Amino acid sequence: MHSRQRPAAPTRTESVFDVNFHHFIEKEQERTSFELASEFGISLHDVRLLKNKLSRN
Repeated sequence: MHSRQRPAAPTRTESVFDVNFHHFIEKEQERTSFELASEFGISLHDVRLLKNKLSRN
């Protein structure tokens, strides 16, 4: 008999663009979009996308 083992399914984390939402929310209140982009290593466009995504939830 052949036993087929499936690779473990990736677990979903609370991150988009490799940014943790909890950290983003904490720092969003006290920092500008430019500072957030440089802190998390993402573009200003990505910061706007994250803010829009968070405001919809």
